[in-house]
Amino acid sequence: MTTITLVQGDITRQSADAIVNAANSSLLGGGGVDGAIHRRGGPAILEECRALRASRYGKGLPTGKAVATTAGALDARWVIHTVGPVHSVSEDRSDLLASCYRESLKVADELGARTVAFPAVSTGVYRWPMDDAARIAVETVRNAATAVQEVRFVLFDQHAYDAFARQVG
Repeated sequence: MTTITLVQGDITRQSADAIVNAANSSLLGGGGVDGAIHRRGGPAILEECRALRASRYGKGLPTGKAVATTAGALDARWVIHTVGPVHSVSEDRSDLLASCYRESLKVADELGARTVAFPAVSTGVYRWPMDDAARIAVETVRNAATAVQEVRFVLFDQHAYDAFARQVG
């Protein structure tokens, strides 16, 4: 049984086996959570991301997929990078968002991670509405077949924390 916990704060300050990065498909850093993880984690993360781009992911990491690298200077063993979908009012992309959580947990299981810290994927520049993102994230984690013992949602502000708290109950 996976325990779900909520924390309001900075995901780069978390101590966990794996920290999930809301990455862009290039895997080369960016803004928001992605930029913060690359900055705090240091050059080792970018080096492994460049190696992934040079080998398996020449065209970038597809939306809804996940891949792991070292965590560099973060207080974790791994960073699991996942690419969330951009929210659309004309197309239902909910399954792609759910896939980010499922695929990240699958990678965590392959690594043997027992604690995984997630951000609210796609809720920043990808504009996914927070309440809906929280619903999808919590439902997906609750229904996932995983050996991960603790999923920790690390929410940047009170609005995000409250949305996830309503879903966790």
